[in-house]
Amino acid sequence: MKSATAITEVYGDGQKFIAVAVEYDTEIDTSKLSVSSFKVEGRTVTKVYANTSAAMADQGTDGTYVIVELSPDDESALLWGGVGSGGGAPGTAQPSASAVPSASKASTSSPYVIPGPQVGSTGGPATIKAAKGVVTQAGTVTTSGGTGYAGGDAKVGTSRTVNLIVDDFEQFTYKDSKTGRSLPYNLYIPKGYDRSRSYPLVLFMHDASLITTTVRATLVQGLGAVCWASPEDQAKRPAFVLAPQYPEVVVGDDYKPTALFDTTVDLVRSLTAKYSIDTDRLYSTGQSMGAMMTLGLNIKYPDLFAASWVVAGQWPSAPAAPLARKNLWVTVSQGDTKAYPGENAIMAVVEKAGTKVSRAVWDGQSTAAEFAADVKAMAAKGTTVNYASFRKGSTLAGGLANAHGVEHNSTWPIAYTIEGIREWIFARRKTD
Repeated sequence: MKSATAITEVYGDGQKFIAVAVEYDTEIDTSKLSVSSFKVEGRTVTKVYANTSAAMADQGTDGTYVIVELSPDDESALLWGGVGSGGGAPGTAQPSASAVPSASKASTSSPYVIPGPQVGSTGGPATIKAAKGVVTQAGTVTTSGGTGYAGGDAKVGTSRTVNLIVDDFEQFTYKDSKTGRSLPYNLYIPKGYDRSRSYPLVLFMHDASLITTTVRATLVQGLGAVCWASPEDQAKRPAFVLAPQYPEVVVGDDYKPTALFDTTVDLVRSLTAKYSIDTDRLYSTGQSMGAMMTLGLNIKYPDLFAASWVVAGQWPSAPAAPLARKNLWVTVSQGDTKAYPGENAIMAVVEKAGTKVSRAVWDGQSTAAEFAADVKAMAAKGTTVNYASFRKGSTLAGGLANAHGVEHNSTWPIAYTIEGIREWIFARRKTD
């Protein structure tokens, strides 16, 4: 063993350490490897195979790397640790809507509700553990030439890390000449970017629990940003992905946003001027605070986005009439004590304006195939506004109940796994 590389991947509940790539000095016969060939301290080995690079694969192939896959369900797999409290600004960042400070204070029968975040509140640095592993070759490893490397007690620690998808984003800071505010952001530029082509752009805005000075935090907290930039999605729908990292709470329960609300729009427009981005294919999405911003931006700037995906958020219904002319997909949990009634009120305004709304109740524990069928059935109705709610309690099953505690926070780890909604979003144009 020459070296070892840690490999991480982002899941609905955050970034996890899910594999080690062990480098050898010669090509390894993948057919002779088994799960018992390697041990990683404190982790469960699930799959072992050879490869030609330090990358995971569906099937092994003879190469100088051995990929040791690890269970994402291991307690030590999760690297994302949340955000500390801020200092110097009024209050501290809190989850919005019906979020709770800890899972121990929540139950599906009597949800614990706290006030939303204070506008201008800040958060401290995010806690993201380093992906570190110690590997032991426990069994014989055979080269493609037939030479056997006997197992033993020798250990190799990981010396570098590959962060799948996350490493494909670049970090920048936008200085808004209109507001004087600076906004850090993450930007995915499509691989092989060609200025002679025109690309869509999707804007993802995070929730208020993620207010931090750690710019890449929004990429590792969950899937809201990275799902659009996966190799699978980009192969079908090449696009820019913009994920601002807000250093303060932009909008709270009084729905009076800070200057960063408009700065976000100025940032989008600046990118359309810098890159070959199709202004008829600008899309917005967000969770909780980011969902509130998505609704608010569509009301204030009704001609900006071609389609938007609202995940677990609400906005006052009185000014919501412009949403009747928009392409919208809304997902919310019925147990979300603020976002669900808030969205119901908005849908009533949309329908009063003469726009038909398609509604469906989904099971939060559906399989990928079941969600695909759900989306297909809803999209087949041909409406511009689609409202899918997760049945009360269905997003809290399994580990999500412990990780998030309430049906507000447990909505987006599920919602952003639904590929069909992303497909629907990208099929819309501003001229539709």
